[in-house]
Amino acid sequence: MPHDHSDHAHALLPPDPALRVKALETILTRKGLIDPAALNEIIDTYQNKIGPQNGAKVVARAWSDPGFRAALLQDATAAVSDLGYFGRQGEHMVVVENTPSLHNMIVCTLCSCYPWPLLGIPPAWYKSDAYRARVVREPRKVLADFGVTLPQDTAVRVWDSTAEVRYLVIPMRPAGTEGLDIEALAALVTRDSMIGTALVQCPSQAPK
Repeated sequence: MPHDHSDHAHALLPPDPALRVKALETILTRKGLIDPAALNEIIDTYQNKIGPQNGAKVVARAWSDPGFRAALLQDATAAVSDLGYFGRQGEHMVVVENTPSLHNMIVCTLCSCYPWPLLGIPPAWYKSDAYRARVVREPRKVLADFGVTLPQDTAVRVWDSTAEVRYLVIPMRPAGTEGLDIEALAALVTRDSMIGTALVQCPSQAPK
């Protein structure tokens, strides 16, 4: 007797990824397996309450405090835990630092491992097959796609996150920010700069 797959969830899901997620959420809600309100609260927490602003504060402090920067590079897990940034997806952290001679980029080639406590929920492009495959083979071309062109003598190193280790990039501090406090510096730091697909831009009105 032929097996009917029509009652399986995967048979009911549309091909578009966003629609598939929504359809799957609807199916699971109808079955009583998830609570949409709880799911929305989790998403809101990681997008707005946790999110990249935590990582930005870490970067701004590293720019401003040489002692913290040294501790961060030596044992990032302990350093960020002392600031209250720890938990699921952030158990084993490594911080790498961009310099004029070295630019770092982060990827997870196997899935989408990502430091949630510091950066929130990973963007869709970080999870895409195209980014995960290309950034290892042709990082400069991927950077160009993000609008970043580096000097030819700047090396590019790609770090592959795993279930055991997650990475955070300390981007280079832009010129003209010497008079800014930690809060103002953190406002300049973007999520993409902490993944390595963007540079931190000089503020439009740098202190004289």
